Amino acid sequence: MAIKSQESISIVFPAYNEEENIAAAISQAVDFVSDVFADYEVIVVNDGSADKTGAIVEEISRQNPRVKVVHHEVNKGYGRALTSGFECASMDLVFFCDSDLQFHLYELLLFLNWINSHDIVVGYRARRVDPFYRLLNAYGWKMLVRLMLGLKVRDIDCAFKVFRREVFDYIKIDAVGAMVNTDILVQAQCCGFKIKELPVTHFPRTSGEQTGANLRVILKAFRELYLLRGKLKNIQPVVEDYDARQHDSGECEQERRLEQRRKVDLPINFPCRRQRKFLRGPAKGQLLTLKQAGLLFRSKDAQDTSAETCADQTAASRDES
Repeated sequence: MAIKSQESISIVFPAYNEEENIAAAISQAVDFVSDVFADYEVIVVNDGSADKTGAIVEEISRQNPRVKVVHHEVNKGYGRALTSGFECASMDLVFFCDSDLQFHLYELLLFLNWINSHDIVVGYRARRVDPFYRLLNAYGWKMLVRLMLGLKVRDIDCAFKVFRREVFDYIKIDAVGAMVNTDILVQAQCCGFKIKELPVTHFPRTSGEQTGANLRVILKAFRELYLLRGKLKNIQPVVEDYDARQHDSGECEQERRLEQRRKVDLPINFPCRRQRKFLRGPAKGQLLTLKQAGLLFRSKDAQDTSAETCADQTAASRDES
C-alpha cells in the first residue's frame, strides 16, 4: 500500500448551475485524495443553482459521507460560495477549485511538495484557453490590482489554490463576487504569509456557462476593490521572516554547526572550491581551472619521471657493457 500524507485536506467546490459537470468533478476529487490522504472531505457549495446541481450532490453525499453539501437558497455570488466552503472546512489543508472541469486535480501533487514550506500555493494558467476578451479583461484587472494594492501575482483569479488552514484564522473575506481571490491574496500578503506560484494546465469548458465576464459582476468587483483598499490600512503582519543565523546561542550553536559539518562528506572548506584560478593551457587561448592544471602538471611529472628512469636504465646498461 502506498504511503499517504499525514495531513488532511478539504476540497471546496463552488457550484452554480453545474449539473453537467459536478458529478465528474466530485469523482475526480475523491479518486485523487483517497489515494494521497488518509483523511479528507469534499465540500460542494450549491450557490442557488436553478438546475439539478443540488439534487445531484445530495445523492452523491448519501452514498459517500465524506462529500458534504452546503445550499444557498438564492445565488449569493462566487465570493460568498467560497466563504461558506471555507467556514465548513475542518482539515489541515484547504484547496478550492471550480467545478467546471477546467483543471485536473492530479496536478495538485506538485503543489503538495511546496505547501510545507509555504502558507499558500497558487496556480497560474500556463496557457489560458479563454476568448480574447476574457484574456484582455484579466490582464487589465491584474495591472489595476498591482498598481492599487501592490499584489504581484501572475494569475489572480486562477481557481486552483491550496492554503494552510491557519491562513483563514487571520483574514476576513468581505468580497461577495469575483473580487474574492484578490481579497484573500492581498490580505495574506499584508499578514506576511508566504505565497508560492506554480503553473497548471487549463482545459476548455465543455459544458455550462461562464459568468465571470458579466457586466454586473465586473462593476461589483470594482466597488469591492475600492473597499478593500481602505480595509488594508487596519491589517498588521502576523508572520515575520526568521533567520536562524541572527539568533545564535553562543557555544551551543557553534557546536551544533560543527557537528552538522562533520556529517558532510564533501570538503566544504577546501580553498579551491571558493575561488577559481585560470592558467594558460597547452593550446592557444585555452584556459584551465586549477584542478585541470594540477592534473596536467601531475601528468608532466609522471612523464619526466619515466624519462629519467629510462635514462638511468640506459646508462646502467652501458656501464655493464
